[in-house]
Amino acid sequence: MAKIEGLRIKNFKVLKDVTLGCLWNQPSSQPLTPITAVIGKNGVGKSALFDAFGFLADALKLGVEEACDARGRGGFERMRTQGETGPIEFEVCYRQQRNARSITYQIAIGEDRLGRPYVVSEIMKENLRNDQSLFFLFLVLGVGAVWKGKQAGKQIDETSEGFDIVKLDMSIKEGEKLQDAEWIKLEDQRKLGIATLGALKQYPRISAFRRFIEGWYLSYFTPDAARSLPLAGPQSRLNIHGDNLGNVVQFMEREHPRRFQAMLKKIAKKIPGIHKIDTERTNDGRLLLRFNDKGFQEPFYAQQVSDGTLKVFAYLLLLEDPKPPPFLCIEEPENGLYHKLLETLANEFREHASGRRGNSQVFVTTHQPYFVDALEPQEVWILEKGEEGFSTIRRASDDPIVSNMVEEGLPLGSLWYSDYLDAR
Repeated sequence: MAKIEGLRIKNFKVLKDVTLGCLWNQPSSQPLTPITAVIGKNGVGKSALFDAFGFLADALKLGVEEACDARGRGGFERMRTQGETGPIEFEVCYRQQRNARSITYQIAIGEDRLGRPYVVSEIMKENLRNDQSLFFLFLVLGVGAVWKGKQAGKQIDETSEGFDIVKLDMSIKEGEKLQDAEWIKLEDQRKLGIATLGALKQYPRISAFRRFIEGWYLSYFTPDAARSLPLAGPQSRLNIHGDNLGNVVQFMEREHPRRFQAMLKKIAKKIPGIHKIDTERTNDGRLLLRFNDKGFQEPFYAQQVSDGTLKVFAYLLLLEDPKPPPFLCIEEPENGLYHKLLETLANEFREHASGRRGNSQVFVTTHQPYFVDALEPQEVWILEKGEEGFSTIRRASDDPIVSNMVEEGLPLGSLWYSDYLDAR
C-alpha cells in the first residue's frame, strides 16, 4: 500500500515552512514511520497541520476555491500565513509500492487580483538517485505537458543554478520535442490537473496518486453525531463525523458476517466494563448496536453509552475495515477517553499501521502524554512556536538525550510531561 514519506508545507496558516520526513532532495533524512504522532502545546499549529491534509483532499474533490471556503477555513487570505504574499505550497513525497521509485507531487496556489484562488503550478515527478528528477507532469497557469505510460518523462537537473519551473515550462513550449508528451491546457485554473488527468487510464502514475488522496480518511469524529439514527442502508466506511456508524455496522454484518461477529467479540474485550456487543434489527430495517455492561442485566444502546465507549468502538471498527484507507488521519483521539485506554489505543494504531497486510499509514495529533508513552522517538514529532510566531517542527529522535533515556526504559510521554522534549 502507498505510504507518505515526506511532507512540506509553506505559507499555510501558522505553518510558514515546515517539513516532516524525507523529501526528494533530502536523501539523508528518514521517511515518516507507519504511525506518526505530532505533539505540542495549544496554539502551536497541530490543527493547521491536520487541516493541511484535509485541504489537499478537498482541493482534489472540490477545486481550490471551494476548498478554501470549506470547513470554516474562511477563504484564501485567512489561510495564507500572516504577512506573506507568496503562494500556499504543498509538497508530498510518497511511494506507491515498497520497491518502486518515490514520487513527488508539488502544488502552488495563489490569488488573482480579484481575490480568487487558483493553481499557479502543479508538478509530478519520479525521484532519481542522482539528485535529478523525471518529470511526467508540469503545469503552469493551467498550461503544460503530461507524459503517458509509466516510464516516459523529462529528466531535469533541479540542482542547476537558476532552475525555475516557470522558466522550464516556457523553454519547453518554445519548441522542444518530447517523446510521448502531450500538451494540455486546462479550462479552469481553479481545478487540480490531477483531478482531470487522474481519471484517464493513459496516465497511470497520476491516476494512482489521485486514488491515493481520494482514499484518505480524516476523522472529525464526534460522539453526538454517531448517536444519530440514520436511515437504513449499508455503507462501507465511516464518514468524517461518524454519523453513519449504524450504516457501517449494517454493511459489515451483511458483507462480512463471520468477520463482523469476531470483530464484535474482539472489540468488546478491549473496552473496559463491556463483556459483549451485539445488534438488534428494528422494524424499519436499521441495525442498532447493543453494549452489554457487566453490571447490568439489560444492554445499553449506542445512544446511551458514554462518549469514550462509543469513540473507542468507532476507532476499532475503522481499523477492522476489510479494505482500509491508505492514510488515516486522526485529531486528538484522546478526547473523552480514560487515560489508561490511550496506550491500548496507540498500540492498536501501530499494530494496524505496521501489519503484514500493509494497512493504513496512521497520522495522529495529540497532547496526551499517556498516548505518547506507547510510541518510539522516531514516531513522534514536536511542533512548537518560533520566536517570530510561526511553527517549527522536529523529530523527538533527533535529540540524543531523549533517545538514550527511552533506551534506558523511560516512557516518552513521561519525558514530555517532565519538559525533556521542550526546545533547549
